[in-house]
Amino acid sequence: MEDKIDIILATYNTKIEYLKKQIDSILNQTYTNIEIIISDDNSSEKEVQKILKEYEEKDSRIKLYIQEKNIGYIKNFQFLLEKAGAKYIMFCDHDDIWYKNKVEESIKKLKSENVDLVYCNSTQINENDEVIKRNYFKYKNVPLIKGKSKLAISRCVGIGCSQIITKQVRDKMLPFTEEVMAHDWLAAFIANENKGIAYIEEPLFGYRLHNTNVFGGRNLAQNLAIWKKENGKNYKSYLKYRKEKVIDKAYLNGAKMCKQYATNEENKKFLEDIIKYYESLEKSKYVNFHIFKYFKFLAGKSLLKKMIKEIVIFHFPIIGFLEFAK
Repeated sequence: MEDKIDIILATYNTKIEYLKKQIDSILNQTYTNIEIIISDDNSSEKEVQKILKEYEEKDSRIKLYIQEKNIGYIKNFQFLLEKAGAKYIMFCDHDDIWYKNKVEESIKKLKSENVDLVYCNSTQINENDEVIKRNYFKYKNVPLIKGKSKLAISRCVGIGCSQIITKQVRDKMLPFTEEVMAHDWLAAFIANENKGIAYIEEPLFGYRLHNTNVFGGRNLAQNLAIWKKENGKNYKSYLKYRKEKVIDKAYLNGAKMCKQYATNEENKKFLEDIIKYYESLEKSKYVNFHIFKYFKFLAGKSLLKKMIKEIVIFHFPIIGFLEFAK
């Protein structure tokens, strides 16, 4: 008999068209022993809750919770993890489209590699389901980890909607500390401290990019354009962007989160060192010459384009500003 897999889905004012396509794509998986646990974060668009209730009534594999008040994305994900009790758990975004074999291939890889987390590749799709990028791994220079790697400590490895984890990882994630800022990074960090990680190069879902994406789906140029429109394009604005949206949000805050969960002494020391490194970068307004530390903490295979951008932003902000100001 197939092992049961819990798939957790957080919703809030989701576009109905996207929501239906996502739920339908999960219900039509070739792997059928699943439960979809949905928590709606008190959507003000009541049509969302109406549609979710209809799905729950139609399929016994759906369990719906509606929050009495808005609790926010992080707490909603903690709530979902607390409700997920299966041996294996998958994260799910509200607006993607899963290919029919996503669950089947993910659990197969997890078991064959005997690891605690597997993440898969995806295509990137637009509002009309059209493919705009055929290889998300290549497009975003995603670290490719087999086993264990320092990159699962210093970086977010695999977006949440691409991951499957074991219950052991889920148990160690809970309860969330105040430092939790990315459930997917935390899951990969914990898996890396235990049995390790594997990846699937085949795209197994369509990862949707649209105007309401918060950050992850867009590229650097797109994020910079939005920032400049709101904050200006002078050097002060650039340094603020570099600190708040790059170093803090994408690196430093994640390292602080992982430090609270670390059990391995070597990893604890690594995290202490990398936190000092990130903090030193924020103090550098024009040039930071400690590039060797970048290679110690963040360099890896398949990351060349990402590394070039990061080195410029981290160590030569004055050069990075020239691109920012265009």
